[in-house]
Amino acid sequence: MKSWLKNMAWKAIYQYVFALAHSDKDSVFYFKDWIKKPGVAINSCNDGIRPVIFKLTRLDSKAQTDDFYKE
Repeated sequence: MKSWLKNMAWKAIYQYVFALAHSDKDSVFYFKDWIKKPGVAINSCNDGIRPVIFKLTRLDSKAQTDDFYKE
C-alpha cells in the first residue's frame, strides 16, 4: 500500500480513534440516532471517487507495547 494512501486514511479517522480511546466505556460515541452500540464509530474517507467506509471498534484490552518498541 502506498504511504500517501495510508496517510490519507489516517487523516480521515484519527479524530474518531482519539475520541473512542478517551470516551466513557458505556456511552454512545456520537449521533445517538443511528449508532446505538457503545464503542463503535462509522466513518468514511473523504475521497469521493474511491470511497472507503471504516468501522472503528474500541477494544477494552490493554495494548502490548513491549514487543513493538524492541529493535
